[in-house]
Amino acid sequence: MGKAPAKFSQLNISCGDPAASLAFYRRLGVEIPEEMVWRTSTGIHHVSARMAEVPEGAGFDLDSTAFAGLWNAGWKDRDDLRGRVVVGFHVPSRDAVDEVYADLTVAGHKGLQAPYDAFWGARYAIVEDPDGIAVGVMSPASPEFRSAPPDV
Repeated sequence: MGKAPAKFSQLNISCGDPAASLAFYRRLGVEIPEEMVWRTSTGIHHVSARMAEVPEGAGFDLDSTAFAGLWNAGWKDRDDLRGRVVVGFHVPSRDAVDEVYADLTVAGHKGLQAPYDAFWGARYAIVEDPDGIAVGVMSPASPEFRSAPPDV
């Protein structure tokens, strides 16, 4: 394949109790500013931190299991999402997301979330690796593709 390599960019944990997870990682010493905690009337649903120690400042995110089921169609309506992990990789373009997803699924890897235009403005897809770990593939975000987040 004549494509640019995917670059590690994110570790995302699906949390059964995001408030407890946030407290744990803050106590561990992870700097998570309050403005990076997304709360709704139903609680905390997304927490984001940039890990300066990781090349290119990879993201470390915590998501509620309810929210994870919204952005990953392969996890919709599952009750075993607590502690699941998504390892994220960036690719250089929206088309590259579709190409990588097609290449991996044609090779026999299970697609969890077909490529789609996510509300945060990126093109996004998820495939399982041979051990069942979810691997997200994301393009750069484009403001023209942003929309309101879903209700959680």
